Amino acid sequence: MRALTWAYMAALYAFIFLPVAVLVTFSFQDGRLPVPPLQGVSLRWYETVLSDRNLMAALGNSLLVAVVSSTAALFLGFLAAHALARVRLPGSVLMRGLLIAPMTVSYLIIALGLLTVFNQTGIRLSLWTAGIGHVVINLPLCFAITYAAMGDQQRSAERAARDLGASDWQVLAHVSAPMLAPALAAAFFLSVTFSWDEFIIAFLLTRFDVTLPVEIWSMLRSGLSPATNAIGSLVFLVSVSLVIALELTIFRRAR
Repeated sequence: MRALTWAYMAALYAFIFLPVAVLVTFSFQDGRLPVPPLQGVSLRWYETVLSDRNLMAALGNSLLVAVVSSTAALFLGFLAAHALARVRLPGSVLMRGLLIAPMTVSYLIIALGLLTVFNQTGIRLSLWTAGIGHVVINLPLCFAITYAAMGDQQRSAERAARDLGASDWQVLAHVSAPMLAPALAAAFFLSVTFSWDEFIIAFLLTRFDVTLPVEIWSMLRSGLSPATNAIGSLVFLVSVSLVIALELTIFRRAR
């Protein structure tokens, strides 16, 4: 039974990480196509990617959209979760359902709806409109994670702070947010990850300044290239480094 358990775990991890291993391996391909056999090892595709101005601009755009939209989604989601968890409002169950509803809607439908709204109101498509779309899809996630983390311990601390003369904003900033820091950090970085990888909304709601997934899609239209493997490997390296750094700092400290 123990051997079967280990075999299942090995198969599970292989299923998850084998595509990543193939991606990274063929990013070092010396040939012009990222397909077997491996024709020597070379770093020229990494040099090509890092010297490509369009890719670097798209990378910066993705970082900007991900960080700004995730910050806005976290702020709005935190305020909504705190209000619905601490104040009894008529129809609060319906409000929670409406806030979480975008998680069940296709990104394509959301993108088309926002595109119609922007066209009708005369708002020009840009990175800001893509950021608004990412706030729409990430706000329910931030709300759900923050709402689930709120408990009686935070409620008691907030009451004590109010009894000592703290205002509502001081309670939020100095009591609620610090006590919910692990949940807020998790919500923020999950939002950054979803925004970073999102393609449909970014594709439909941008024009000239595009994000990294849209730029990679443009590269793939001209055929396969180890350059796409190289940029994917770099993005994976940054993501893994970020997760390890969070595990060694914020989440370990919280435990």
